[in-house]
Amino acid sequence: MSQLDPNEIFYTQFEPVQKNRFICYIDGFPSYMIKGIGGIGADVGKVKLDHINLSRYVKGKTLWNSVSFTMYQPITPQGSQSIMEWVRLHHESVTGRDGYADFYKKDITFNVLGPNGDIVSEWILKGAQIENYDMGDFNYSDENSAQELSMTVQPDYCILNF
Repeated sequence: MSQLDPNEIFYTQFEPVQKNRFICYIDGFPSYMIKGIGGIGADVGKVKLDHINLSRYVKGKTLWNSVSFTMYQPITPQGSQSIMEWVRLHHESVTGRDGYADFYKKDITFNVLGPNGDIVSEWILKGAQIENYDMGDFNYSDENSAQELSMTVQPDYCILNF
């Protein structure tokens, strides 16, 4: 017969992480521009090993998922200009030249904040490059909302420091 642990059955006080307490650092982007960040995750592949009449599986390659960003478009400095400067490091439309990975890959730091503004968790997205971007739309009938930009980046890998 198992015994009940009082720590498991009684109320334990805790402070949950809240979605709106974060700050993100991307070289060339002011932190106040970044409105939201999609989830960080990975797909762990599998390798099938066949032997006579059965199969077993072992871990395959780990592929980090793309991470999406939603940003406000300030008048100055323009957010669309910040995105285009990073895009030009990937590919220059006027000349048709592509850039070296050393120039267009960036490290992104994402800090989750506690209620006092202290850092309770830190992610580092290593070697992120732009996968796609959207400069937002305009609409005469939408007078009460700020323009938003969106961008999706593909990191090489991610590190959860704490």
